[in-house]
Amino acid sequence: MIEALEILTTASLWAAVLRIATPLIFGALGALICERSGVLNLGIEGIMTLGAMIAWLAAYQGADLWVALAAAAAAGACFGLLHAVLTVPLGLSQHVSGLGITLFASSFTYYVYRLVVVVGDAPPTIEPFRPLAIPGLSDLPFVGPVVFAQTAPTYAALAAAGLCAWILARTPLGLAVRMAGENPHAVEAQGLNPLSIRTGAVVVGSALMALGGAFLTTAAFNSFFPQMVQGRGWICIALVVFAGWRPGKALLGALLFAFFDAYQLRLQHVVEGLPYQLFLMAPYLLSIVALIAVARRGRAPEALMAPYRRGER
Repeated sequence: MIEALEILTTASLWAAVLRIATPLIFGALGALICERSGVLNLGIEGIMTLGAMIAWLAAYQGADLWVALAAAAAAGACFGLLHAVLTVPLGLSQHVSGLGITLFASSFTYYVYRLVVVVGDAPPTIEPFRPLAIPGLSDLPFVGPVVFAQTAPTYAALAAAGLCAWILARTPLGLAVRMAGENPHAVEAQGLNPLSIRTGAVVVGSALMALGGAFLTTAAFNSFFPQMVQGRGWICIALVVFAGWRPGKALLGALLFAFFDAYQLRLQHVVEGLPYQLFLMAPYLLSIVALIAVARRGRAPEALMAPYRRGER
């Protein structure tokens, strides 16, 4: 028990929390933007997988890591546009379209991956992002190695959370996105096009989702394998509900899940005699408990998953 508590005082645990949370922050923000505009995007799992592969492939072909991230975001935006076309102007089922996007993106990813890597061969590695040592801050006790020795995409994820919160709460663009998910008829009455707003939100949100997958291959690891996303997309969907569709709470939810995950990895070396599968499922069980505890107080956007057709009431 003492050793389990001592883990909580180690800087390596909290540094790992930020690393593990980074793809969840990108994915949750992407899902949140889609849903605040009124569109549920269940294609997130496939889009994150696609983003991870595209970023790895671009870097493997010699592109700069930032270019690789941009390529992943562009690929995610393309699949987001496909989902938006099917669900916004055509009004098809968002559930069916989202799951179809996940299957399509995942299969396409595996197909391209097998064109590059022969079955049985080890996947080629790339040179990933390295932690940025910030002079004067990285040397601070405890806080330095936790906060100021992360990779650039982690700082980008934290900045994206703050930017997303500010845009949604403080700008006319954010108001338009929120109203498209609450009352698209009111948006049309103001002379704006709810269909365009929803389409744009899904494209931007899908690009962020792909960045979450790209982080895994360009910063967390240095290669790609098809199963590397491991359900993080579905966790992001749950985090949006946990957060009550608010970016700040989505950030906290991602950090909470990452803490559970990082902590269980270290507990496996301290607690003996228990199957490791119990530790692996602990973060998901605790996340379900937390989701149940707060989900009842959350209020989904009124027009979420409701197709909008101009002129109809």
